[in-house]
Amino acid sequence: MHRFLFAAILALTGVFAPAAWAEGDKAGEFDYYVLALSWSPNWCEIEGDAKNSDQCDPRHDHGWTLHGLWPQFHRGWPSYCNTAEAPPRRSDTAQMADIMGTPGLAWHQWKKHGTCSGLSARAYLDLSRAAYDSVNRPAIFRKLERPVTLPATLVEQAFLQANPQFDADSVTVTCRDHHIQEVRLCLSRDLQPVPCGRDVIKDCSLNDAVFTPVR
Repeated sequence: MHRFLFAAILALTGVFAPAAWAEGDKAGEFDYYVLALSWSPNWCEIEGDAKNSDQCDPRHDHGWTLHGLWPQFHRGWPSYCNTAEAPPRRSDTAQMADIMGTPGLAWHQWKKHGTCSGLSARAYLDLSRAAYDSVNRPAIFRKLERPVTLPATLVEQAFLQANPQFDADSVTVTCRDHHIQEVRLCLSRDLQPVPCGRDVIKDCSLNDAVFTPVR
Protein backbone atom coordinates (compact mmCIF):
# COMPACT_ATOMS: atom_id res chain seq x y z
CA MET A 1 0.00 0.00 0.00
CA HIS A 2 1.48 3.32 -1.04
CA ARG A 3 2.26 5.92 1.62
CA PHE A 4 1.28 9.45 0.63
CA LEU A 5 2.89 12.42 2.38
CA PHE A 6 1.04 15.69 2.88
CA ALA A 7 4.08 17.50 1.52
CA ALA A 8 3.45 15.99 -1.90
CA ILE A 9 0.03 17.66 -1.97
CA LEU A 10 1.47 20.94 -0.78
CA ALA A 11 4.12 20.76 -3.50
CA LEU A 12 1.38 20.71 -6.13
CA THR A 13 -0.10 23.93 -4.76
CA GLY A 14 3.22 25.70 -4.79
CA VAL A 15 2.82 26.99 -1.26
CA PHE A 16 6.30 26.07 -0.04
CA ALA A 17 8.32 29.12 0.90
CA PRO A 18 11.89 29.28 -0.43
CA ALA A 19 14.20 27.26 1.80
CA ALA A 20 16.59 29.16 3.98
CA TRP A 21 20.24 28.34 3.57
CA ALA A 22 23.46 29.70 4.92
CA GLU A 23 26.95 30.07 3.50
CA GLY A 24 30.15 30.28 5.49
CA ASP A 25 28.62 28.76 8.62
CA LYS A 26 30.64 27.17 11.40
CA ALA A 27 31.75 23.62 10.66
CA GLY A 28 30.06 20.90 12.69
CA GLU A 29 26.89 22.82 13.49
CA PHE A 30 23.96 20.99 11.90
CA ASP A 31 21.06 18.72 12.89
CA TYR A 32 21.19 15.68 10.59
CA TYR A 33 22.42 14.40 7.23
CA VAL A 34 20.64 13.99 3.91
CA LEU A 35 21.98 11.10 1.83
CA ALA A 36 21.21 11.85 -1.82
CA LEU A 37 21.23 8.95 -4.29
CA SER A 38 20.98 9.82 -7.97
CA TRP A 39 19.77 7.47 -10.71
CA SER A 40 22.76 7.86 -13.02
CA PRO A 41 21.05 6.87 -16.32
CA ASN A 42 18.46 9.61 -15.83
CA TRP A 43 21.12 12.18 -14.96
CA CYS A 44 22.94 11.21 -18.13
CA GLU A 45 19.77 11.63 -20.20
CA ILE A 46 19.08 15.07 -18.71
CA GLU A 47 22.57 16.51 -18.35
CA GLY A 48 25.51 14.13 -18.42
CA ASP A 49 25.44 13.19 -22.12
CA ALA A 50 25.49 16.86 -23.12
CA LYS A 51 28.60 17.28 -20.97
CA ASN A 52 30.23 14.14 -22.41
CA SER A 53 30.64 12.96 -18.84
CA ASP A 54 32.68 9.80 -18.43
CA GLN A 55 30.13 8.77 -15.81
CA CYS A 56 27.71 8.01 -18.64
CA ASP A 57 29.98 5.56 -20.44
CA PRO A 58 28.25 2.13 -20.36
CA ARG A 59 31.46 0.46 -19.19
CA HIS A 60 30.82 1.85 -15.70
CA ASP A 61 27.39 0.22 -15.34
CA HIS A 62 26.20 2.94 -12.95
CA GLY A 63 22.77 2.72 -11.34
CA TRP A 64 22.16 4.54 -8.05
CA THR A 65 25.19 6.76 -7.46
CA LEU A 66 26.07 8.88 -4.46
CA HIS A 67 25.29 12.51 -5.13
CA GLY A 68 26.30 13.55 -1.65
CA LEU A 69 25.97 13.43 2.12
CA TRP A 70 24.66 16.83 3.17
CA PRO A 71 24.65 18.35 6.67
CA GLN A 72 21.19 19.80 7.19
CA PHE A 73 19.36 21.98 9.67
CA HIS A 74 15.77 21.23 10.61
CA ARG A 75 15.08 24.29 8.51
CA GLY A 76 17.59 25.15 5.81
CA TRP A 77 21.16 23.94 5.42
CA PRO A 78 24.74 25.16 5.80
CA SER A 79 27.20 25.30 2.91
CA TYR A 80 30.79 26.29 2.18
CA CYS A 81 31.57 26.35 5.89
CA ASN A 82 34.67 27.78 7.47
CA THR A 83 36.93 24.89 8.43
CA ALA A 84 40.55 24.41 9.38
CA GLU A 85 40.56 20.97 7.74
CA ALA A 86 42.71 20.45 4.67
CA PRO A 87 40.94 19.66 1.39
CA PRO A 88 40.97 16.07 0.13
CA ARG A 89 43.94 14.78 -1.82
CA ARG A 90 43.43 13.92 -5.46
CA SER A 91 43.82 10.25 -4.59
CA ASP A 92 41.01 10.57 -2.02
CA THR A 93 38.51 11.98 -4.51
CA ALA A 94 39.60 9.48 -7.19
CA GLN A 95 38.72 6.63 -4.84
CA MET A 96 35.12 7.90 -4.67
CA ALA A 97 34.50 7.73 -8.43
CA ASP A 98 33.21 4.15 -8.25
CA ILE A 99 30.13 5.28 -6.32
CA MET A 100 29.98 8.98 -7.27
CA GLY A 101 30.68 8.77 -11.00
CA THR A 102 33.56 11.25 -11.10
CA PRO A 103 36.30 12.52 -8.78
CA GLY A 104 35.15 16.05 -9.54
CA LEU A 105 31.82 15.45 -7.83
CA ALA A 106 33.59 14.19 -4.71
CA TRP A 107 35.68 17.37 -4.63
CA HIS A 108 32.62 19.58 -5.08
CA GLN A 109 30.70 17.75 -2.37
CA TRP A 110 33.55 18.26 0.09
CA LYS A 111 33.83 21.95 -0.75
CA LYS A 112 30.11 22.70 -0.49
CA HIS A 113 28.91 20.18 2.11
CA GLY A 114 31.80 18.28 3.65
CA THR A 115 33.35 21.45 5.06
CA CYS A 116 30.21 21.78 7.20
CA SER A 117 30.48 18.30 8.71
CA GLY A 118 33.21 19.15 11.22
CA LEU A 119 35.17 16.15 9.92
CA SER A 120 38.43 15.87 8.08
CA ALA A 121 38.13 15.41 4.32
CA ARG A 122 39.12 11.75 4.56
CA ALA A 123 36.67 11.10 7.42
CA TYR A 124 33.87 12.83 5.53
CA LEU A 125 34.43 10.81 2.38
CA ASP A 126 34.65 7.61 4.44
CA LEU A 127 31.38 8.48 6.18
CA SER A 128 29.78 9.22 2.82
CA ARG A 129 30.74 5.77 1.58
CA ALA A 130 29.51 4.16 4.79
CA ALA A 131 26.17 5.95 4.41
CA TYR A 132 25.89 4.80 0.80
CA ASP A 133 26.72 1.22 1.77
CA SER A 134 24.18 1.26 4.62
CA VAL A 135 21.24 1.59 2.22
CA ASN A 136 19.93 -1.33 0.19
CA ARG A 137 19.38 -0.17 -3.37
CA PRO A 138 16.47 -2.20 -4.79
CA ALA A 139 17.70 -4.63 -7.44
CA ILE A 140 14.50 -4.35 -9.48
CA PHE A 141 15.64 -1.06 -11.03
CA ARG A 142 18.72 -2.68 -12.53
CA LYS A 143 16.55 -5.27 -14.29
CA LEU A 144 14.79 -2.78 -16.56
CA GLU A 145 15.48 -3.37 -20.25
CA ARG A 146 13.79 -0.28 -21.64
CA PRO A 147 12.63 3.13 -20.42
CA VAL A 148 9.38 3.06 -18.44
CA THR A 149 7.08 5.59 -16.84
CA LEU A 150 5.96 5.03 -13.29
CA PRO A 151 4.59 6.87 -10.24
CA ALA A 152 7.34 8.39 -8.15
CA THR A 153 5.65 6.84 -5.11
CA LEU A 154 6.62 3.39 -6.40
CA VAL A 155 10.30 4.31 -6.21
CA GLU A 156 9.84 5.38 -2.61
CA GLN A 157 7.95 2.19 -1.80
CA ALA A 158 10.69 0.06 -3.32
CA PHE A 159 13.26 1.72 -1.07
CA LEU A 160 11.04 1.38 2.00
CA GLN A 161 10.53 -2.32 1.33
CA ALA A 162 14.26 -2.86 0.83
CA ASN A 163 15.09 -0.81 3.93
CA PRO A 164 12.49 -1.53 6.63
CA GLN A 165 14.47 0.54 9.14
CA PHE A 166 13.21 3.65 7.31
CA ASP A 167 9.68 5.03 7.21
CA ALA A 168 8.01 7.47 4.85
CA ASP A 169 9.05 10.48 6.93
CA SER A 170 12.71 9.61 6.35
CA VAL A 171 12.65 9.08 2.57
CA THR A 172 11.70 11.35 -0.30
CA VAL A 173 11.90 11.11 -4.10
CA THR A 174 12.65 14.07 -6.35
CA CYS A 175 12.05 14.57 -10.06
CA ARG A 176 13.63 16.76 -12.70
CA ASP A 177 12.51 17.36 -16.28
CA HIS A 178 9.82 14.69 -15.85
CA HIS A 179 12.44 12.08 -14.85
CA ILE A 180 13.04 10.43 -11.50
CA GLN A 181 16.04 12.34 -10.20
CA GLU A 182 17.01 11.27 -6.69
CA VAL A 183 16.09 9.34 -3.59
CA ARG A 184 16.99 11.28 -0.45
CA LEU A 185 17.23 9.59 2.92
CA CYS A 186 17.60 11.39 6.24
CA LEU A 187 20.17 10.11 8.71
CA SER A 188 21.52 11.02 12.12
CA ARG A 189 25.20 11.75 12.64
CA ASP A 190 25.71 8.05 13.33
CA LEU A 191 23.76 7.14 10.17
CA GLN A 192 20.50 6.05 11.79
CA PRO A 193 17.19 6.95 10.08
CA VAL A 194 15.58 10.17 11.31
CA PRO A 195 12.59 12.21 10.08
CA CYS A 196 13.40 14.69 7.34
CA GLY A 197 12.88 18.40 7.87
CA ARG A 198 10.10 20.37 6.21
CA ASP A 199 12.26 21.61 3.36
CA VAL A 200 13.50 18.11 2.48
CA ILE A 201 10.17 16.25 2.47
CA LYS A 202 8.91 17.50 -0.89
CA ASP A 203 8.00 14.31 -2.71
CA CYS A 204 7.71 14.26 -6.47
CA SER A 205 4.01 13.82 -7.25
CA LEU A 206 4.34 12.60 -10.85
CA ASN A 207 2.44 9.48 -11.82
CA ASP A 208 4.32 9.13 -15.11
CA ALA A 209 7.94 9.91 -14.28
CA VAL A 210 10.50 8.55 -16.74
CA PHE A 211 12.93 5.88 -15.53
CA THR A 212 15.63 4.76 -17.96
CA PRO A 213 17.59 1.49 -17.69
CA VAL A 214 21.21 1.03 -16.75
CA ARG A 215 23.40 1.48 -19.82
